[in-house]
Amino acid sequence: MKADSPIKILLVDDLPENLFALELIFSNKNYKCVKANSGNKALKILLREQDFAIILMDVQMPKMDGFETVELIREIETLKHLPIIFLTANMDNSTHVFKGYQVGAIDYMIKPLIPEILIAKVAVFVELYLKTHELLFQNDEKEKRAAEVSVANIELAFQNDEKEKRAAELEIANIELAFQNDEKEKRAAELEIANIELAFQNDEKEKRAAELGVANKELVFQNGEKEKRAAELGIANKELVFQNDEKEKRAAELGVANIELAFQNDEKEKRAAELEIANIELAFQNDEKEKRAAELSVANIELAFQNDEKEKRAAELGVANKELVFQNGEKEKRAAELGVANKELVFQNGEKEKRAAELGVANIELAFQNDEKEKLAEELRIANKELLSFTYISSHDMQEPLRKIQSFISIILREEKETLSDKGKNYFQRIQSSAERMQKLIIDLLAYSRINETDRKFEKTELSIIIDDVKAELKDAIEDKNATIEAFEFCSANIIPFQFRQLIYNLISNALKFSRADIPSLITIRSIIVKGSELNVEKLSPEKNYCHITVKDNGIGFEPHFSELIFGVFQKLHSKDVYVGTGIGLAIVKKIVENHNGIITATGELNKGATFDIYIPHN
Repeated sequence: MKADSPIKILLVDDLPENLFALELIFSNKNYKCVKANSGNKALKILLREQDFAIILMDVQMPKMDGFETVELIREIETLKHLPIIFLTANMDNSTHVFKGYQVGAIDYMIKPLIPEILIAKVAVFVELYLKTHELLFQNDEKEKRAAEVSVANIELAFQNDEKEKRAAELEIANIELAFQNDEKEKRAAELEIANIELAFQNDEKEKRAAELGVANKELVFQNGEKEKRAAELGIANKELVFQNDEKEKRAAELGVANIELAFQNDEKEKRAAELEIANIELAFQNDEKEKRAAELSVANIELAFQNDEKEKRAAELGVANKELVFQNGEKEKRAAELGVANKELVFQNGEKEKRAAELGVANIELAFQNDEKEKLAEELRIANKELLSFTYISSHDMQEPLRKIQSFISIILREEKETLSDKGKNYFQRIQSSAERMQKLIIDLLAYSRINETDRKFEKTELSIIIDDVKAELKDAIEDKNATIEAFEFCSANIIPFQFRQLIYNLISNALKFSRADIPSLITIRSIIVKGSELNVEKLSPEKNYCHITVKDNGIGFEPHFSELIFGVFQKLHSKDVYVGTGIGLAIVKKIVENHNGIITATGELNKGATFDIYIPHN
């Protein structure tokens, strides 16, 4: 239910005028009156709409009375506790009262209803309805908050799981990073060993190259020696030709030299083979060196790649740590929000308990008020009966003697006219005049007392039609006073036609009665639709539109301090000898305006006329 939506009341009565009267009683309240003219229709409405604050149920209805209707309503689970007040004109015996309580009524009111008491009783149950709905709304809010807290807890648990997963992943990443660092250190150690081995191989290669250089130098020296030996052999051969004697010696030396030469040739071949092996080994070492250099390059590339991976993992680790710190912050925020939500929930529970306690106190107070209202209702019922009795006496018993007095005086003045002295005739005429004034006073009093009892049937009516009817009725008085009535700028208004006719009649009669003798009477009547905010009247609502009716005359007027007094009953500013009247006419006007939920004000100035301003709600 929205905060500004009207409260719904179900009105059940078989008579349309009773439903209209009930709706009129609550017209100034923020209530939405739903009407049903039978028990069956009320049940159909309740099956379709169940958000009513209270039901006002008539007892005596055809086909299905109020008792049967309430029994069927109480069978509906959601309507078992809906307040129901019986409205009846015949519930004076205890049997009806007991039966009403038995079927589920919470109160009774006897017709004719007193609007103030009915409004007060309904207001109590409306307040109870609003508090109940507010309590239900708070329970819904509490359940929503609990659901939000549950969702927050689930989300928090999920985040904790995610956090643990991230921590596990981070731990795995750290282990993998440590493993990669170990691998990197191993590769660095292997690379260092490979570098050492490569340096050793380079040293061996240099040594072999030095040995090969030495061997080459030795081979060159041996070739030189061979050439020398060959030269010597040539010389020896020449010497052998010339020195035959020396041949044997030299042949022996030659044999030794040949042996030595063969040995040297063998040594030369060995050195050549060793040189070839050294060249092959040097080529092999160069290949190995290139392979090691290639492996070293690959190892360096892999090491650079691992360093990049390590930096990436370190960056990911930094991001993961930041995310973990952020999640921890979010977790702490959620925990703080959860704490606040729990505190708020505790506070709402406390408020709920307070509201429940207040509701208990309100129920006790309501029960007490109901008792007091029942006592007042009984006293008011007795007073109404006495008032009705007084009205009956005033209407019949008091008027009957007056009519006889008037009849006998008329007969005496007509038949005994010749025998009466002038003084006696004057006395009888004064008696007749007093009887006529008293009869008019009784009629006005009855009209004043019956204004609230009449059915308020509002109709959209053109005010010009009512004014024309009143002008036709007062035609003789208007001609006697040589008066002019100007009526213009008229609008239509929602009014009770016969009451408003009485209002216009009284105001025009009043203006004619209190006209000045020295100038012709001028009465001006106009009306206009205007917003309350544009009128300088405190009692008017600024949001509503009003039909503003002005009745102005140029009569004798009145002093400004009498502007409120003139609307009182029996209030007369002049003696009966000067102006004839009962002093009730303007009181009747004010009561009719109040019946239309309006207000009336009067302004005047002595010997300059009077102005009556009437403000009636337009819709």
